[in-house]
Amino acid sequence: MDFPEIKKDPLVATQHNLVDYAHTYQHFDWQSKKRELVDNDQSINIAYQAVDRHVHAGFGEQTAIRWLGKDEQQIDISYQMLMERTNRFANLLRRFELQRNDTVFALCQRVPNLYYAMLGTVKFGAVFSPLFSAFGPEPIHSRMEIGEGKVLVTSEALYRKKVMAWRHELSCLKWVLLYDVSHELPEGCLDLDALMEQSDPHFAIGDTDPEQLALLHFTSGTTGKPKGAMHVHNAVLWHQLSGYYALDMREGDNYWCTADPGWVTGTSYGIIAPLCNRLTLIIDQAEFDAQRWYQILSEQRINIWYTAPTAIRMLMKVGEELARDYDLSALRFIASVGEPLNPEAVVWGQKCFGQAIHDNWWQSETGGILIANIATNTVRPGSMGKPLPGIDAAVFTGPDGDKQISRQAGEIGELAVKKGWPSMFRGYLNQSEKYQSCFVGDWYLTGDLAYQDEQGYFWFVGRAGDVIKSSGHLIGPFEVESVLMENPAVTEVGVIGLPDPVAGEIVKAFVVIKPGYSADEKLLKTLMGHARKRLGPAVAPREIAFRENLPKTRSGKIMRRLLKARELGLPEGDTSTLESDEK
Repeated sequence: MDFPEIKKDPLVATQHNLVDYAHTYQHFDWQSKKRELVDNDQSINIAYQAVDRHVHAGFGEQTAIRWLGKDEQQIDISYQMLMERTNRFANLLRRFELQRNDTVFALCQRVPNLYYAMLGTVKFGAVFSPLFSAFGPEPIHSRMEIGEGKVLVTSEALYRKKVMAWRHELSCLKWVLLYDVSHELPEGCLDLDALMEQSDPHFAIGDTDPEQLALLHFTSGTTGKPKGAMHVHNAVLWHQLSGYYALDMREGDNYWCTADPGWVTGTSYGIIAPLCNRLTLIIDQAEFDAQRWYQILSEQRINIWYTAPTAIRMLMKVGEELARDYDLSALRFIASVGEPLNPEAVVWGQKCFGQAIHDNWWQSETGGILIANIATNTVRPGSMGKPLPGIDAAVFTGPDGDKQISRQAGEIGELAVKKGWPSMFRGYLNQSEKYQSCFVGDWYLTGDLAYQDEQGYFWFVGRAGDVIKSSGHLIGPFEVESVLMENPAVTEVGVIGLPDPVAGEIVKAFVVIKPGYSADEKLLKTLMGHARKRLGPAVAPREIAFRENLPKTRSGKIMRRLLKARELGLPEGDTSTLESDEK
């Protein structure tokens, strides 16, 4: 199946934020843009940009957060209320005599206290680090030990289940603040809700150096100890601007980011970027349910929806008929992040919602979206899009130690980004050599393989360690997976390379099919034939196996390395810490 470009209606396109991409990209200037975004570039505080300045400008009554509970409860929090509650949390940290650069960890589900803690921490001047609430005890312990956490914010239930048994081993942890306390407080813990009621709602933000550390995002990929990517207050400039450019954020929009707040997306685009652009955040406490999601999109009149390929595939599995039962006319822009979005999903979005789903690319290390399919540009299904204004991206080829920028369209190499954007990570905590190894001169090497076409669009090939080398060909698993996904019976695909004495490696695909279809020889032959026709015999899978499900990280990415380990009978190791790197 060939996927046509999805062109935008020029009359509709001119209503979006970034109307003339080429002109804006060519004439972008960081110094003049910074003067537009902040009052004083010598003192920049994330919480002030996201909350306080809107109140001071007269927008305190606007709803900042609308929280939807599992039991149909709804709580509206205005910008004025959000300012006061983050002030209360900042005053708690002052009471505890925390110092700047001390780290506050949050192990929370989607509850208001998480947002108060995050914004209150950076308002005070300490460092905030989110933890995924589905983590087991070991990954929580390791991250807090590496980050030398002084404060932990979590619920009583999560504390008792995942922290209490080893808390005494962490000498750096001084304060544990619990919410939803229903029993007698565990020893050494404090009731956060009671403390917040007693705390002063007034707090004066002091001068904040733009290069002061603000956020610590852990990323471990699939091997080794977690790495703490360090981000500074100056990153807020890119959070705000990339939200405006890439996600088409406009003041007053209703915005829903489905990313878990334990990951970098849930912080950068689930909290900071939308608040900086003065949106109303819709936050749903419940887990995925197709009917509930469509109901939220309809009843909350969502204008911008930022979700993940895993969720999109689950909606595709349910079918587009369900969407037709809901009024989605308010929905102006849909975007996806977390892993590459298969072309089939982009086309499905056009069919189901009347608009394409816009893929974009970034990492924990980049701190924000760098390459995107923006609202006004033609969408090429399967492409990551083009670099945003202010971002210089390129493909590097050649051996390690002598990498050069590729000038040839279609040549596969390592995606690199030139230094200079504000949300670039400033280091890996206590791993300076690892950080330095990520750069060649002024260019950050991302570890992702990609190519750029003649029109300037970037295309993801795979992580460097996932690319398959077969008979001299470099084969990206994503390309093969996308082709197999074109069959209406297929819901998920994972592709790996297996050792072969002649070819070096052969391609093997693992396929999950939708209910109502049979995993039989006929379907196998159909998939094989389609792949050979679309990809050619050198790239098409040599083997296809049907599976009921595929191993995934906690954030929903298919774990190709674990598939390979199981196929080869290798030790799988501890997979409890595997997480999303937000590629």
